Amino acid sequence: MKLNKLVSNSFRNFARFTVRRNLSSTAASGVEKVRADCVVIGAGVVGIAVARELCLKLRRNVLVIESGSTFGSGTSSRSSQVIHGGIYYPPNSLKACFCVRGRRLLYDYCQEHGIPHKQTGKLIVATRNEEVPKLNHLLSRGIENGVEGLKMLDASEAMAMEPQLQCIGALWSPTSGIIDSHSLMLSQLGEAESHGTTFCYNNTVVGAHLEGNQIYLHISETESLQNRDHNSQWHPDILLLPKVVVNSAGLSSAALARRFSGINPRAIPPSYYARGCYFSLLNTKVPPFKHLIYPVPEDGGLGVHVTLDLDGQVKFGPDVEWLHHIDDISSIQNMFDYTVSADRAKKFYPEIRKYYPLLKDDSLQPGYAGIRPKLAGPGEGFADFIIQGEESHGIPGLVNLFGIESPGLTSSMAIAEHVATKLSRF
Repeated sequence: MKLNKLVSNSFRNFARFTVRRNLSSTAASGVEKVRADCVVIGAGVVGIAVARELCLKLRRNVLVIESGSTFGSGTSSRSSQVIHGGIYYPPNSLKACFCVRGRRLLYDYCQEHGIPHKQTGKLIVATRNEEVPKLNHLLSRGIENGVEGLKMLDASEAMAMEPQLQCIGALWSPTSGIIDSHSLMLSQLGEAESHGTTFCYNNTVVGAHLEGNQIYLHISETESLQNRDHNSQWHPDILLLPKVVVNSAGLSSAALARRFSGINPRAIPPSYYARGCYFSLLNTKVPPFKHLIYPVPEDGGLGVHVTLDLDGQVKFGPDVEWLHHIDDISSIQNMFDYTVSADRAKKFYPEIRKYYPLLKDDSLQPGYAGIRPKLAGPGEGFADFIIQGEESHGIPGLVNLFGIESPGLTSSMAIAEHVATKLSRF
């Protein structure tokens, strides 16, 4: 629904939703002002979880602004849909804490609400002798992070679990699994809506400014931006005046923050983007694997791994392709290339055959691609989630979520808890 129609119709029909017009529009621009309680920017898996948490736990009246035509159309619909255990991340990092906490919350939620999922377990495999110490390091790190049930396996034990696997050792993680992320988002969105949250699609937050401590969000209809010159100033269709804002814009969260006039620019991290492609396995009546199979992690990702759909379909991916020269406007408009070239399979075959030597030629077909919002570039090592409040950027009532990549899906409910805690005093 277009925001101006939402303002004139829907808002007036919801007595619980404390949005009201400010009839004194700015004389200079003539742009209508609308007051709101709590605004979440972005209806991905994390934005939906945050909206749900704010309305259920804090009893806030929430408005979610989404630039796409529906929820979860960005990174949330282009991931492996894996529930991670919490092994890979440095102890006490946000990724480690939120992954372990979020995994437990997620499994409980799936059980309670009937969300399709499966606790498949995961084998992280070494295919060369020099990778075995890395498995031992992951074991120690996972134990320190509180991941349950981790166990080192020798080659015979691992290959007994997966007869088509080739390895010299493996780390077994029984708490890893897969989930239907669309069903998860649909369930949590429904809960949020039933508690007064309003979702507004096809509208884009194109910037913001401050007047005193009041945030003014600049909102434009997404369709109207398509014909605008990137070099021209974007004039908003409406100004939204919220009490609190959660910037959960995913790929464009940092780009959007850079268009917030009044924010400390030193508080905004640089943006990097890593494109990853997935390929599906063809012509298999019986899937070759029953568990998730991961190689030892690589720069920028977790390596080309085996993931399973809930219907048993086998996928391989993602690879890592660093994208360059992505400007902020293109990021905000989600002008990324999501096509998967069949030629990329040439690089997949040798990577997969390190642990699955029976992979046949011409057995991979292009699947889909996703873009990961990174806070560290090639070779720069680990970068944690950034969940940033007033103490960092100086604006009361604003929380920025930066670098919410893997394990963002697993961590989503724990991130939502954390955001609600940060906003509980407002």
